[in-house]
Formats: sequence, C-alpha cells, structure tokens
Amino acid sequence: QVQLTESGGGLVQTGESMRLSCGASGSTFNFKGMGWYRQAPGRQRELVAHIDSSGSESYGDSVKGRFTISRENAKSTVRLQMKLLKPEDTAVYYCKALSGAGTSLDVCWGEGTQVTVSS
Repeated sequence: QVQLTESGGGLVQTGESMRLSCGASGSTFNFKGMGWYRQAPGRQRELVAHIDSSGSESYGDSVKGRFTISRENAKSTVRLQMKLLKPEDTAVYYCKALSGAGTSLDVCWGEGTQVTVSS
C-alpha cells in the first residue's frame, strides 16, 4: 500500500515563495508519476503540476512560469517550488501519486496541506 507524506504549506504574503514536498513510500510503489493539485473553497480540484516517469512536466495555466516541480528519484519525492505567490493561489494542495506494476495504475492522494497567501 502506498502512503504519501506531504510537508510545507502555511501562510505567506503576496510575492513570496514557498516549497511543498511529497514523499511516497510502500512496498507496492512503482513510480509512474506524481504531482500536485489544489482546491479552493467552492471550486473544483485543479492540476497545479505533474511530473511523469520520463521526467516530463506539466503545469496548470495559472501557475506556468511561477511554479516548478522536481523529483528526487532515489527518494520517490517530488517538490513544488512556488514563487511570486498570489492570493488566488490560496487553496488546499494535494499530492497525487500514480504507481503500479506493468499496465496497472493505482492512484493515491495525500491528505492535503493548506497554502494561504495574504494580500
């Protein structure tokens, strides 16, 4: 069973930076991709950033150029570096991991961490 451990989050001011980390563990974890999604009150959960097993990155339109996702291969950890934060970045950020043997695909979500950007 895969477990995700998220760290980071908190309160910052507009224009500041913050880093989130997510580590995956478990005997069945076979990295196929990891990323971050976010959900603000009254809104649907949306993609923030994702990185797949080939290292290909994808980003939500609203964070392109400001956020960067990276992976530490040996530790099955991904980090999300967030710069030039805006109040509209305020949300609960969830880590998502894709794993599985062969063609199987297991999806695991973290519990979420609150990011608040004050104006």
